[in-house]
Amino acid sequence: MRPQFIAPELCKLKKEVFDDEDWIFEEKFDGIRCIAVKKGKQVSLYSRNQKRLEFPEIQTALQKTKKDFVADGEIVAFEGKVTSFAKLQQRKDSKIKAYLYLFDLLVFDGEDLRKMPLIERKQQLKNQIAFGGPIRYTTHVKGKGRAFFKRAEKRKLEGIIGKNAHAPYTSRRTTQWLKFKCTHRQELVIGGYTDPKHSRIGFGALLVGYYARGKFQYAGKIGTGYTEKTLKSLKKRLEGIERKTCPFSKKPKEQSAHFVSPTLVCEVGFTEWTKDGKLRHPTFLGLRNDKPAKKVRREQ
Repeated sequence: MRPQFIAPELCKLKKEVFDDEDWIFEEKFDGIRCIAVKKGKQVSLYSRNQKRLEFPEIQTALQKTKKDFVADGEIVAFEGKVTSFAKLQQRKDSKIKAYLYLFDLLVFDGEDLRKMPLIERKQQLKNQIAFGGPIRYTTHVKGKGRAFFKRAEKRKLEGIIGKNAHAPYTSRRTTQWLKFKCTHRQELVIGGYTDPKHSRIGFGALLVGYYARGKFQYAGKIGTGYTEKTLKSLKKRLEGIERKTCPFSKKPKEQSAHFVSPTLVCEVGFTEWTKDGKLRHPTFLGLRNDKPAKKVRREQ
C-alpha cells in the first residue's frame, strides 16, 4: 500500500470512566492531531482535515525511520509538565519546542495494518519507528481507567482516551475510542465581536456559536484569555470577514456587536453550560485551523 493521508479515527465523548481489561487508556493531549506520512525521504504532516502542518524538526526526526509509513499522533508543546494548546499557538514567535506523540501505526513498509487489533498496531509502532528527540511513544495503561483518570485530574490534564485494545482502525467517529474530560473544553465558531472598553485594544469579546440541525446557535461571548498581541492580530482577521447581517439563528442582544462570516474556529475553556445553552465563565485558548467551522457541534 502506498503511504498517503488516511482520515483519522475520532473519539466520542463519554462521561463515566470505567475499568475493562479489554481496553487501554492513554493521556488526552492538548495539541494538534497529526497524521504523519513518510514516503522515501519526504515526510508530510497533516491535520485531521488534511491541512499541511509545518514542523521541520519533527519532519527531520521522522526521516530516521528508514521504511515508509503512515502514523497517527498529536503535536504538542509543554507548559511545565502539561501539554498546552495555548503554548503551541505561541510557537511562531518564540523558541517553544514541539513534540510528536505517536499512538498508532496504520501503514508500514507497504503493509496496511488497520485491520490488526490496536494493541498489535501499538507494538508494531514501538518496534518499528525510530523514537527520540521530538518523536515520542504514547504509553498506556491496561484496564484501569478509573485510577488513570484520577491521576489525570491530579496532574490537571485535559483528560484521558479509552480505546478498545482489540478493535481495528476506522476512519470515522466511533465508540471504540472514547474521551473522558477532566476539564470542559469546546471548539466553537466565531460569529462576531464587541467593541473594546476603557484601555482594552482590538475588541471587547468574541461572540461564538455552534451548529445544530443546520442552524448556527449562539453560545455566548468570550471576554478573557487574550494577550495584547492576540487582540491586535485577531481584530485584523475579524475585520477582513466582517458582514452586515447576523449569522446566528437568533440575534444576540449584545451592544456594539459586529458580525462576521462564521469561518474561524476557536478552542474555549469553560466551567459549564447554562440551562439556556450558554457558556459559563468561558476563556479563549486559541484559534484552530484543523476543523471546518460547519462541523463544529456542541459536545454532549
